Amino acid sequence: MAGRINDDDVKAVRDAVPIDAVVSEYLQLRNAGGGNLKGLCPFHDEKSPSFQVSPSKGLFHCFGCQEGGDTIAFVMKIDHLSFSETVERLAAQAGITLRYEEGGYNPTHQRGERIRLVEAHKVAAQFYGEQLGSPEAEIGRKFLAERGFDQSAAEHFGVGYSPAGWDHLTRFLRGKGFSDKELVLSGLSQEGRRGPIDRFRGRLMWPIRDITGEVVGFGARKLREDDNGPKYLNTPETAIYKKSHVLYGIDLAKKEIARTSRAVVVEGYTDVMACHLAGVTTAIATCGTAFGGDHIKILRRLLMDNATAEVIFTFDGDAAGQKAALRAFEDDQKFAAETSIAITPGGMDPCELRLAEGDPSVQKLVESRTPLFEFAIRHTVSRHNLETPAGRAAALDEAAPIVAGIKNIAIQHESAVQLAGILGILDTQFVVKRVAQLARWARDRGGRGPGSGPQDRRAPAHRAAETPAAPQAPSGPALNLRSPAHRTERELLKLALQHPALVSPAFDAYGADEFTAPPYAAVRRTIEEAGGAEQGAADTPGYLARVRDTAPDDTVRALVTELAVEAIHARTVDEVYAGVQLVQVRLRAVDRRIREIQGTLARLGNNADPQQYAAVANDLWVLQQYGQALRNQGAAAL
Repeated sequence: MAGRINDDDVKAVRDAVPIDAVVSEYLQLRNAGGGNLKGLCPFHDEKSPSFQVSPSKGLFHCFGCQEGGDTIAFVMKIDHLSFSETVERLAAQAGITLRYEEGGYNPTHQRGERIRLVEAHKVAAQFYGEQLGSPEAEIGRKFLAERGFDQSAAEHFGVGYSPAGWDHLTRFLRGKGFSDKELVLSGLSQEGRRGPIDRFRGRLMWPIRDITGEVVGFGARKLREDDNGPKYLNTPETAIYKKSHVLYGIDLAKKEIARTSRAVVVEGYTDVMACHLAGVTTAIATCGTAFGGDHIKILRRLLMDNATAEVIFTFDGDAAGQKAALRAFEDDQKFAAETSIAITPGGMDPCELRLAEGDPSVQKLVESRTPLFEFAIRHTVSRHNLETPAGRAAALDEAAPIVAGIKNIAIQHESAVQLAGILGILDTQFVVKRVAQLARWARDRGGRGPGSGPQDRRAPAHRAAETPAAPQAPSGPALNLRSPAHRTERELLKLALQHPALVSPAFDAYGADEFTAPPYAAVRRTIEEAGGAEQGAADTPGYLARVRDTAPDDTVRALVTELAVEAIHARTVDEVYAGVQLVQVRLRAVDRRIREIQGTLARLGNNADPQQYAAVANDLWVLQQYGQALRNQGAAAL
């Protein structure tokens, strides 16, 4: 049975792997102020970035869906790994050798399944790459050369060759310590009559990598006429490979996509190679499936939905290409980016175009793009007879909703005018009003966000990061962030977690009952049980980890993470600001107690026991004097 990873080693992994470096492998991060970074949440669809990362604290939190935690929690969530698998992966990246308790360390048996499958693919990619230089692989090298790819290009993209024998790779991986079960689970081998045999034989091999650069599958191209298999054979669905969740070339293109806010979607592996070698380094392709919703999510996290983001599809000009373009247009509303189409001339794909006309022709193809909605409009109109009034009316009925769905309102208006001209309708304003009416109806139906209806997706929208949604309270009413009391309590807790030196030791004397919101009271108790803010002043990173570990449940732990990451609402975070928050929370608690005592005196009335009445009145006087001191002297009265 697998041993437990040593606690000190887990801490070493957390400290050694910066959370911003890990998160940046999956999405684009930008400055959010206060030392934090922000991006589009990878765990739910959103228009405005509500996902924040705090490198100094090693934490992330999404103010939209409430996911949060440290580096390990992020990788576990996004890659669907167990705790031990995640620690092992991050330890390997950091060069940390892990120690295992309860039985010692056995690398063969104690690594998680996903880690083993990824390792098998890594070894397989190296094996295939070496085989490309063998005499048998001459046919593969010729295939690449005929398409303009030399040895350096093959090495850059990791292209390899699978030998034609039954079990070359299977025997090689067995020799590396992989079991037959692991080879079949990985999709690299398949069951034969006498045991596992190679799935890929006698083919040119493209390693398919996920966004982090790990090999998770292969695309295999047929080379010989006697191969009865399909032209392209891909890895089957496995624990690490889902074809709808991967984009070929994304590991090479992601930084340039994030930098330029542009992605170019092509149809095949050689097209990606041709584009990158021609200088279009934002090119990516799907792996044997149509471009769909999960692919869109990957791109949106990199494009960050800014005002200039663009996705360019390249398709052949034939019927199949037009059908693919229209299918892509169906998903247009799922993008916040503008979508365009570049039709390759003469039915050539980008690889053929580069070979025939050189690198500049590929760049020119991308620059000659037209908006995808314009392509869809012209294709729709072409199906109708515009020589008759009935034909023009039918074309308008079908094309007007497309124009109404254009995201940019100014372009929507111009396109409505253009549509009137295409249809030959002299009353331009009639078409413009028809389009505007359809757009208004779509908005009135409540469409919000990508995929919900045609509206300007760049219009101002509610930003969850500006008014953070609170997790469900452990008890009592939900948080009301418009309440001055709740806002101040929230600020004080953020200070206690992020800058404990500014509020200690005064904060540690505050009771949980001074926080009117039950979730905040729970956080206050958790801080106290973790040793208090005074201890945190000396070791903030370790202090935050202790507070999170001390939390009684996931709800409180999530709120701790949220408060530790959320920006403090002050340009200057210093002792003065901290003092104001301390005073406001204490003063409101004092005022509440004063009102309670005043109510007690009223209930006692004139017939009360004199001694009891005097004691209560004295308590009231003391609290009133303390409240006045807080108002006059501020933090000095604490």
